[in-house]
Amino acid sequence: MTSGVGSRVGSDLSDAQRRAIETKLAAARTRLILDKPFLGALVLRLPMHASNPDWCPTTATDARAFYYNPDYISSLSLDQTQFMLAHEALHCALSHFARRQHRIKHKWDLACDYAINPLLIDEGLSPPPNALVMPPYKGMTAEEIYPLIDDNDESETLDTHAYDRENQQGGSGSGMSEKDLDRKPAQPQSQQNESDAGQGTQGSAPSSHAEGSGGDAGEPEPLTQGEQETLSVQWQQRLAGAAQQAQQAGKLGGAMARMIDHLLQPRLPWRMLLARYMTAVSRDDYSYARPSRRAGDFIMPSLRSHQTDVVVAVDISGSIKAAELEEFIGEIDALKGQVRARVTLLPCDVALCEGAPFRFEPWESLRLPEAIRGGGGTSFRPVFQWIDREGIRPDLLVYFTDAQGEFPPVEPTFPVIWLVKGQGKVPWGQRIQLN
Repeated sequence: MTSGVGSRVGSDLSDAQRRAIETKLAAARTRLILDKPFLGALVLRLPMHASNPDWCPTTATDARAFYYNPDYISSLSLDQTQFMLAHEALHCALSHFARRQHRIKHKWDLACDYAINPLLIDEGLSPPPNALVMPPYKGMTAEEIYPLIDDNDESETLDTHAYDRENQQGGSGSGMSEKDLDRKPAQPQSQQNESDAGQGTQGSAPSSHAEGSGGDAGEPEPLTQGEQETLSVQWQQRLAGAAQQAQQAGKLGGAMARMIDHLLQPRLPWRMLLARYMTAVSRDDYSYARPSRRAGDFIMPSLRSHQTDVVVAVDISGSIKAAELEEFIGEIDALKGQVRARVTLLPCDVALCEGAPFRFEPWESLRLPEAIRGGGGTSFRPVFQWIDREGIRPDLLVYFTDAQGEFPPVEPTFPVIWLVKGQGKVPWGQRIQLN
């Protein structure tokens, strides 16, 4: 789905007009390289091709090239042209072409644009009219935004995602024949002569329409599964290289830096990490940890009990869905039996929910209370204040949240694991990425 705003389909441009448009694109790209070296390095990887407005009313990418409708580029300011170049480059760098999986294409396309546009605006770029921006989605990944979009949402993306033209029921790569899967991308002569440090070595843009040739490129073939995998690896390498260059120049920070750090850091499945931490604190061993206040001021070595005391706090402010809470509680329930953990459950938004705390012995099934209430703001302080009032020191506190709330000013003396949905940061403790 694309927006045709700004395009004048079927209009003829003189050679002078086309040259002016190519000059504008080159100037926008150069300015990105100088002012936004991270984005500029990514844009350099995409050869530019004038395209037929019948399939490309604005701009497009197939993860191998940048396609544009000359009339549309002519209607944009230089700042807006920079935005569109960076927009297509980020689709590629974030491997949106390889991450759809089972999701419905139209909703996925919307989610990708909602994820990208706030990043570019934060970088100081100016979006063209009709760019999709939704403040509640700021800082979220496309996977996090996708389930929040209504199935009947008829919004249109600003650009054409030419890397994927599968059926609307989802399943990137479905419906391809064995012949399609074996097909390798054709490499235009114009790209074969480019070094990888220049505009890229991978692509299957139409060879008859080299950059600046003045011809209108036809719609490219969607990526096969093999092409998706190859290009995803290449773009991740390019993302890391561009980030390193920008950091060395001191021109990478804010939301973009956090997003890159999130994408490039090695990750293990959250269940595996959670099990590792819970198992670690449950081992029988001598401990010199400070006891609770009720035990006095002396710190003496003590043998850990065979039973582990774990506090589980869950964010019920409304940003965490009921199904996600149930999944998390189910995982804790499975782990607590293995490590013989007594669990104290503390549902909380700006205050502990009515009836809390809820306690479960190792042999009891952990479950959310039926009458749980929430949906307000978010503060993490009530959980830590309750622990302080009780004068206890749990072996571990696990907090399931999106990390968007008020933290206690002082780190507690017991270990804390934050299981975070989204890209929120935590001031202390161990952070595990949920998604």
